[in-house]
Order: sequence, then structure tokens, then C-alpha cells
Amino acid sequence: MYLYSWNINGIRAAVSKGLERWMEATYPDLLCLQETRADPVALPESMRRPAAYHSYWSPVAKQGYGGVATLCREPATGRRSGLGTPGFDDEGRVLVTNHGDITLYNVYFPNGKASPNRLAYKLAFYAAFLERVDADLQSGRCVLFCGDVNTAHHPIDLARPAPNARRSGFLPEERAWLDRWEAHGWVDTFRHLHPDCRGAYTWWDQRTGARSRNVGWRLDYCFIHQRHLGRVVGAGIAAEVTGSDHCPIWLELAD
Repeated sequence: MYLYSWNINGIRAAVSKGLERWMEATYPDLLCLQETRADPVALPESMRRPAAYHSYWSPVAKQGYGGVATLCREPATGRRSGLGTPGFDDEGRVLVTNHGDITLYNVYFPNGKASPNRLAYKLAFYAAFLERVDADLQSGRCVLFCGDVNTAHHPIDLARPAPNARRSGFLPEERAWLDRWEAHGWVDTFRHLHPDCRGAYTWWDQRTGARSRNVGWRLDYCFIHQRHLGRVVGAGIAAEVTGSDHCPIWLELAD
């Protein structure tokens, strides 16, 4: 099973830049999209239900903001939106789908750059999210989550760690939450398989032309719990794929 995750920075923009052609060429079993920025009801049928895929969308309360969608070649056996926690389910950030014995969380985590209040919201979201996935793990199912985490975990995960030490996305308090995830048994699949890989980024600032110089951040992750780590066959970053300020990441799982 091949799973891809990609913050596309707007479904309409991504389609105009070749998203459908990329999907036809790559043909993933599961595709998690973040920051769709669209109410699916307002989209053309070809965007809302791409050929050969079943599509599931989170509700978007504000047009042009947030939103996630999960596309799968086989229909999901269950789905739900949000964390079920008051205050965190009004921005269309979480979509949960079941695929066989797998529970998949597709998540667009908050960005904390706008203000101290948004940083506090981001950290509280991290806490609520950890509580939710830990609870789901008790079902015995294989739980994994992927998406734009909006934090680079370690200095190896961004090109210029020292100048960004006081910038949201690399603050100690943000990184500490990823430490907590790992302490609870959640494994960063890419870093597990590629512990010393440098220059592996998933986001670049478009305003400064950072991608051509590979001055980037690794903000996109796929985590699986350590009790199911044996199912991970491969994980990688498709940095050659353009069309957004992020690039896709992928995970290969054994049945």
C-alpha cells in the first residue's frame, strides 16, 4: 500500500499546476491532501471526485482557508471529521478514515506564526490530538497520522536552525510536543528509516526562491505507532514534485 500526503496550498491552484496528471502517473492507493481551501460542494465534479478514486472531505467553515481531503482507490470503511474536542473542529483540519485494519488521520496542524494566541492554540491542538490518537490506539487497529505538522522537529530538519530558533515552526515549546509524541510511542517514519539524511525538506519559502537553493524545512510527516512499525516498508520525500510550496511525502506499508 502506497500512501502519499501533500499540502497542496489550494485545490484549484494545484489542479491548474498538474495535480491530476501527477495522480495519474503516481496512482497512490491513498492520498491525503491538506490546505484544500475549498468547500467541495463548490468544486467541479472532476475535482471533487477524481477519476478512479473515492473522495472524502472535511467541512470547511471559511472559504479559502484550511481543509483536508483523503482520496482512496478502495472506499473507506468508516470516516469522521475532527477530534471531537470543543474548539478544535471548526477549521476543517482533521479527517479520519478507516481502510481495512488501518485508521488514518489526515491532519493540517495549525500554524503559530500569526500571534501568541495562535501559538497557544497550536500547542493546545497538539495536546488534544495526542490524547485522541492515543485513545484510538486502544482499539487494536493500526493507527497512523500524516500531514503538515507545521513544526521542524530537530536541527537536521531545516536548513538554517540557528537563525530560526525563535521563529514559530522551530520553537522549543513546539518541538517539545513532537518529543511527547515520540515518548508515547509514535514514530516519525522518514527519520526512522533515514536517521542521518540531511537536506531533506518538504517546504520552501516561495517569496525568496528558497526551493532552487534548497533552503527549506521538513514540516510534513507520517507517524505510526511503534507497535505497528514492522509494517513500514519504505518512506520518502518527493522533492522533485512541484505545484505547491510543499512537496509530497510517501509511505509504503505491508498488508
